[in-house]
Amino acid sequence: MSGSTSPLRQAVILAGGQATRLRPYTDTRPKAMVEVADRPIIDYQLEWLAGYGVEHVVVSCGYKAEVLREHVAARTAGPEVTLLVEEEPLGRGGALRYAASGLKGGDDPYYALNGDVLTWFSLDDFTTYHRRKGGLVTLALTQYRTSWGIVDVTEDGTIEGFTQSPMLPFWINAGVYVFERATTPLLPEKGDHESTTFPELAGQRRLFGYRIDGFWRGVDTVKDVKEASEQIPALREGAFMP
Repeated sequence: MSGSTSPLRQAVILAGGQATRLRPYTDTRPKAMVEVADRPIIDYQLEWLAGYGVEHVVVSCGYKAEVLREHVAARTAGPEVTLLVEEEPLGRGGALRYAASGLKGGDDPYYALNGDVLTWFSLDDFTTYHRRKGGLVTLALTQYRTSWGIVDVTEDGTIEGFTQSPMLPFWINAGVYVFERATTPLLPEKGDHESTTFPELAGQRRLFGYRIDGFWRGVDTVKDVKEASEQIPALREGAFMP
């Protein structure tokens, strides 16, 4: 594993899948091209990666790949982008392995992102943590916010109040990773790495979690698009975005 302190220069983005829960947005485009606050999700991701020195990004795609290809070809700034089109759905683990095959040579680790997350935190700190731990994969973790309201109730049944969508004391996979190159052959050719590769690495104590404190939002549903589109302008005004 690399002991270098230099920033990582490559990344992969998983942009396959039909995203049926995002219809009608995804009737004509892949999930990564869904617009949040008037910009496609992938543009936010590419800009964030470029801000931390990433020069080459491999995008694994399938559904409506031609829409993504046309958009990427029209970009005039940011990292070089290579598109790899899945001939059949490979699952997230298979897509990661397939995307990694498009990385340029070398042994340096790389970032990986799910194509449906919007987030801003220090990738430099993330990479430093990964190298310090010496594992094969580090997951970014975000605190879980429930979509349900919480009732504050005493032992005798008296309701004292309500808390809407609070943060809970649990951490979930944020869909952003650092992978060592040695991990690629351990990923499934088809299927989900979270039920195969990750449990094996956890058993070997070679899988670590990095708790992020920046903005994070998964975009899985129409409601997520609408809420994120309201949040991002406020983040811009507060200078929380790069």
